[in-house]
Amino acid sequence: MGVQSRKRVFFGLGSNLGDRVGYLEGAVCLLKEVGEVTCVSTVYESPPWGVENQPAFLNCVAEVRTSLDPFELLRWAKSAERRIGRKERFRWGPREIDIDILLFGDEVIDSRELSIPHRFLEERDFFLIPLLEIEPCIKNPRTGVLLSKSLPKVFINLKPFCCLLSGHLHGT
Repeated sequence: MGVQSRKRVFFGLGSNLGDRVGYLEGAVCLLKEVGEVTCVSTVYESPPWGVENQPAFLNCVAEVRTSLDPFELLRWAKSAERRIGRKERFRWGPREIDIDILLFGDEVIDSRELSIPHRFLEERDFFLIPLLEIEPCIKNPRTGVLLSKSLPKVFINLKPFCCLLSGHLHGT
């Protein structure tokens, strides 16, 4: 497929166990398997969401240009999580790595396995803030409304933690 057919995809990456930065770096490196990694946000530390009695998370958002379809990316993400070292636990529990598809071009998908835009995109500061850092004027493809309009409704409890080395984007 040509460059014109590649979609702009945003992934949410998170880790709260072990070498959190290392797991995020590993995920960014593996993203190169599915396309060109064009940008990675600042890494933020955030309290856990859902199940609160667990370590703090590190989260970031990565932008990728890919010719794969959303379901191929979902299968790849689950496989990549296992290859990086994720162990299956309970929902919203601690994890070595989490790879979520937040947005896939301007597509809207509501299936049993996949919801795009991500079901909690406008509620979770650790998705919304790093996404808007990369693309401040991005719209929710479901509503056509700027995602930045959701900021006043979101409780923001993030701390900038670090930046991943740009060399990881280009394979150096």
